[in-house]
Amino acid sequence: MIKYEIEGGNLPVVICYPQAGETLCTESGAMSWMSPNMQMQTHAGGFKKAFGRLFSGESMFLNEYTAVGGRGMIAFASSFPGSIIPYEVTPGNGIIVQKRSFLAMEKGLDLSVYFQKKLGKGFFGGEGFIMQRISGSGMVFLEIDGHCKEYTLAAGESILIDTGYLAAMTEGCTMDIEAVKGAKNIFLGGEGLFNTRITGPGKVYIQSMPVANLAQVLTPYLPIPTDHDDNGGFTIRLGN
Repeated sequence: MIKYEIEGGNLPVVICYPQAGETLCTESGAMSWMSPNMQMQTHAGGFKKAFGRLFSGESMFLNEYTAVGGRGMIAFASSFPGSIIPYEVTPGNGIIVQKRSFLAMEKGLDLSVYFQKKLGKGFFGGEGFIMQRISGSGMVFLEIDGHCKEYTLAAGESILIDTGYLAAMTEGCTMDIEAVKGAKNIFLGGEGLFNTRITGPGKVYIQSMPVANLAQVLTPYLPIPTDHDDNGGFTIRLGN
């Protein structure tokens, strides 16, 4: 297993120390800094895999970084305040993640599209019709919005999650959508129409600050264009 350390608190970065010949893969632009002996190579990995990554919200291309001539060092920083979690993938024990969660992984793992089997799960569950499956053998690093809370579910044990808060789940878990019961709860409760039910066996990773929720909260405070001035520009005002 590759040596690594995660630093930075809620502005995290994972620093990896691959031995000579070991390779880490990441999407374009994710590398933050590295030692000079890390050799980069960009590839698509075949049209089917490249299109699948693009369809799931990632770049079509992956960058491979290989340590040459001795142990190397390479860092990948999260693009959003939150957490970076490591997960060791083994055959038959892959992980399903939301779009944009993939940060970096050891070469030998496979990043592919995961489709929700029922349309309703994607449209109403808040996690999206398309997620990502990471399978194979090796370590993967995921970036989570906000704090990450992990639960281990026994076979048949479930947890209800509000829209958008599911970050990842292991392959043994299943997902279903449940409507909120009661008209008063729906219209006055402020929790939306649906919840996501995750049932074990397996692990589930929940994020405390979905980026979509944060964007919704900040929208009223962002500049809004209003009147154009005589020079072809426009005047802005802050939302209420």
